Amino acid sequence: MQNPRKLILSKEYLDCPIKKSMSIIGGKWKIFIIWILLQNEDVRYSDLKKNIDGITDMMLSQCLKELEKDNVIRRIQYNEVPLRVEYSLTDNGKKLSNIMKELSLWGRIQ
Repeated sequence: MQNPRKLILSKEYLDCPIKKSMSIIGGKWKIFIIWILLQNEDVRYSDLKKNIDGITDMMLSQCLKELEKDNVIRRIQYNEVPLRVEYSLTDNGKKLSNIMKELSLWGRIQ
């Protein structure tokens, strides 16, 4: 049995912008949230929950908080009864539009 070669990771790899991007938008659910928000200007929490098959309330809440912290989405709370909360993309989040379209096209040919 051969010994696997040890890879040397450069500082450039450790600071890789793709790695940083994937840490922000990667995972099982964030990409779906972003895709829905790209298609719709303002989306309520309940509509996100209905349209992302299999996501739990806890996971949706966590993903939304992380995307908000990373300046990808904006959360607007309307102090009404009942309480209304809507999510939309920030200008930074809207920059993902072309990337998401390309990923969608690439996925269709695989």
